[in-house]
Amino acid sequence: MYSVLVKDLTWILRAQKVLDHRDKVYEQLAKYLQLRNVIERLQEAKPSELYMQVDLGCNFFVDTVVSDTSRIYVALGYGFFLELTLAEALKFIDRKSNLLTELSDSLTKDSMNIKAHIHMLLEGLRELQGLQNFPETPHH
Repeated sequence: MYSVLVKDLTWILRAQKVLDHRDKVYEQLAKYLQLRNVIERLQEAKPSELYMQVDLGCNFFVDTVVSDTSRIYVALGYGFFLELTLAEALKFIDRKSNLLTELSDSLTKDSMNIKAHIHMLLEGLRELQGLQNFPETPHH
């Protein structure tokens, strides 16, 4: 019985890790979509200069002027940045967004499979214990 409970707990923890990973993917996707909106606004407005604030870290902002708004630095990941034209940046964002969407869909499917496995294990425990009704868990 103890080994079954440990196995159930590992499935629950695994499901939580998958959901946490999916949430991080959603956060990344939201950042890329926000960047896309900013780039599209820049393309529409075509400003010669852009006044903005830059976060130097720990929410310490400084005022700055961007003299060339035709190019942008995009974070590729792992601390790497690449200077791109606005059109190139939009293409990159579209590709990255598609990959992140596929990853989030895959993580959602994995989470559903794990939850189904947990439910099956709980049903097996219920049968072993001879319980008639098992309390329903809220669906998220």
